[in-house]
Amino acid sequence: MNTLKNIIRAYEIFISYYSVSYIIFYLLLAILSWVAIKRYYKSKYFLLKEILVKSNHVVGVSIVAPAFNEETTIVYNVKSLLFQEYPKFEVVIINDGSTDSTLEKLIKEFSLVKVDFFYQDKIPTQPVRGHYKSTDPIYSKLLVVDKENGKSKADASNAGINSAKYSLFLCTDVDCILRKDTISMLAKPFIENTEKVIATGAAIRISNSCEFKDGMLYQSHFPDNFFARFQELEYIRSFLFGRMAWSKINGLLLVSGGLGMFDKQTAIEAGGYWHKSLGEDMELITRMRKLMHEKKEKFLIVYIPESLCWTEVPASMTIFLRQRVRWARGLIQTLFLHKKTIFNPKYGMTGLVILPYYLFFEFAVPILEVLGLIVLTLDFLFFSINYNFLFIASAFVYLFYITITLISVFLDQLIYKHYTGIKEVLILLVMVFIEPVVFHPINVYASIKGYWHFFRQKEQSWGVMIRQGFNKNDSLQ
Repeated sequence: MNTLKNIIRAYEIFISYYSVSYIIFYLLLAILSWVAIKRYYKSKYFLLKEILVKSNHVVGVSIVAPAFNEETTIVYNVKSLLFQEYPKFEVVIINDGSTDSTLEKLIKEFSLVKVDFFYQDKIPTQPVRGHYKSTDPIYSKLLVVDKENGKSKADASNAGINSAKYSLFLCTDVDCILRKDTISMLAKPFIENTEKVIATGAAIRISNSCEFKDGMLYQSHFPDNFFARFQELEYIRSFLFGRMAWSKINGLLLVSGGLGMFDKQTAIEAGGYWHKSLGEDMELITRMRKLMHEKKEKFLIVYIPESLCWTEVPASMTIFLRQRVRWARGLIQTLFLHKKTIFNPKYGMTGLVILPYYLFFEFAVPILEVLGLIVLTLDFLFFSINYNFLFIASAFVYLFYITITLISVFLDQLIYKHYTGIKEVLILLVMVFIEPVVFHPINVYASIKGYWHFFRQKEQSWGVMIRQGFNKNDSLQ
């Protein structure tokens, strides 16, 4: 019994120091994020996007968007992607072996015909069955790639990268709605910086309950779905708060698969997306960073604190858990695959700061929280609990958690004013206070389940994302 008591006390001491370290690190991220946002808006007009839109000498960009069984919305979404305000781009849609009428609807709506296409399999994928172009000059920027199903977005994206003709590619989901200046905004860092930029990303917002017109956001609304509301808080906190801080110190390890622009040559040289990964966006960035360190070349990964993309998020417990289990498994999968990089000075900040952070904070936190509950239970059953200390510690952690979220919400509303109604803002603020005790435990459960599946080597596919569809005011006809 004394041994158990000593173990419990040792854990309590460890978790105290760990918590202080975690809070200090997050405060540092808060400062870096604020500095980065201020710097961005001061330099935003150094190269006006209007110059890019009107220039005939800009770098070309290929929008790569995989599609699998998207017959319901494929026509609307493709037209939305074609409405980008940029002089030199193409839209590459990859029909990943759809079993519905996705390809047939594309062929009919856009007058597609199969064409001879010089296809180089620079990144190995499932066989490509053909390429389609439109006979209508209006849709000359559209290329449809038909391939056998690869059972992953990564395989489909790689086929799109192989087919892309431009030196930059923007990877997105076919169901995402992009702001009309998305290409211009993401391409600017590649043009402005003297150091080589290998990737750029920007904020993604939740489309649930929003209204869209002509392929663009018409009216922003706070989601009316329970799960979507909590995810809105997550997105605000992670995209505006966390990623801006990492961008400031060139430490981004995650450029969202829903919206990211990449240097095609570097991505191909790194091997493209790994088709077995459940977190292919993070894993690709990790390999691209490693490649640049091995080549001893300076590079940048830039994040833009503007909402350029809207996507639908899970609205049910089942779909949400499936997504978060996959994310958790993708995290540990990436860390395990690149374990020799961690603390390796050869890989600079990637090996000495970024990957250790994801290991000790992102990966470890759910495990430590579960262990904390076990320790608390043992303390309650066999030993005396210092209830005053427990209350003070819990209150401190809770207040710190909501303070970070409130700061993120304040900055978001101050800068972007996405919500025009005071009612929506008040609902958002209420969700801030209940998120730690309602939504956070669900996330912890999903993370532990994802880790367990990884260690058991349980097979997991991407699964089906059941979507409600966008609230559209027209059909882009």
